[in-house]
Amino acid sequence: MPALTTLGAPEVLRRVERLTPFLQAQAESAEKLGRLPDETAQAIRQTGVMRLLQPTRWGGLEADPAAFFKAVMSIAAACGASGWVTGIVGIHAWELALCDPKLQKEVWADDADVWIASPYAPLGRATPTEGGYRFSGRWQFSSGTDHCQWIFLGGLIADEAGNFDPARYYHFVLPRPDYTIVDDSWDVVGLRGTGSKDIIVDDAFVPAYRTIEALKVLDGRAAAESGCQSPLFRMPWSALFPNGITSAIIGIAEGALAAHLSVQQERASAPGNHARADAFALAAVGEAASEIAASRAQLLGNVSTMYELAVAGKEIPYALRAQGRRDQVRGSWRAVRALDEIFARSGGGGLRTSGALQRLWRDAHAGLNHFINVADGVYSAYSLTAMGMSPPDGVRLTI
Repeated sequence: MPALTTLGAPEVLRRVERLTPFLQAQAESAEKLGRLPDETAQAIRQTGVMRLLQPTRWGGLEADPAAFFKAVMSIAAACGASGWVTGIVGIHAWELALCDPKLQKEVWADDADVWIASPYAPLGRATPTEGGYRFSGRWQFSSGTDHCQWIFLGGLIADEAGNFDPARYYHFVLPRPDYTIVDDSWDVVGLRGTGSKDIIVDDAFVPAYRTIEALKVLDGRAAAESGCQSPLFRMPWSALFPNGITSAIIGIAEGALAAHLSVQQERASAPGNHARADAFALAAVGEAASEIAASRAQLLGNVSTMYELAVAGKEIPYALRAQGRRDQVRGSWRAVRALDEIFARSGGGGLRTSGALQRLWRDAHAGLNHFINVADGVYSAYSLTAMGMSPPDGVRLTI
């Protein structure tokens, strides 16, 4: 395909839009398979969406992150699992750009389209050794992992006394031969097609250059120390990874709304009793549509405001970051609650497994279970910040 760096983000978005019929057609197959089909992963790869947040020096676009989130929403509207995988895996290129250049070369030099999985939960245990660490652990929920050749895994490093201090929290980057994917570990009611399986690492050696201090990624020091000059890499982590999740959920809700409306045009509970004549149901769906649109507008608006500051070389205020996280969490919950109102007015036909609506409804609810959508701490952090006070350290880092 033509070089993405010459085509740009608008062409990526056009390719994503053209992929909609294919994604809709394969969504049921992905669910039955328990992961994205190989053809689906390849089709997503060919749109270039995973390169939007990738450095230009390694074949990426270093695009406005709003373009990435729009693409995720579009993909998720057609297939929730595909959108979810895109929203998570697509963020990892951004973090790799903050890592050691030697690692970046290992990952991208031969193939700019390599995918990188996660999770970040600090469940691994690392013991220092010459040149790096011996690393072991087990993690859950590695979305899209079957199609990834590298992985970010969270872990704690032992101190000299052998204790594992949460302050020594790092992300370890491993190639596919160094970890095991547990094939039977993803049996769930929603987002089945994401293939978010367990990962096991058994005493792997991880060179020191394949690690990055997690707290520096969260608070922005990693970006400053990396020397990245692009505005993209001055964006806070909290404006990227959390919104990768929420953009997928909003997209799922948008897809469910479209599926509902396409059926309701002709649905009738009895001869002559058309759903399109039910003013009360129509009003509820109209309100729900506005809620979904509001979630989208807030997410994109906050990201765009931050990016404009980054482009201008200005610091992104903590208060704006707190607002962004507030609206990210609220956007997830608002979109799913709106979807509930739509689903409740879809009639018995909405329950049929042959239709997309029930799958999108399950996928959206599954998305709320991600830790990034836990609301109380984020809302409290915003309120404290608005009053000129500092949130607790544990919450502050996620803002």
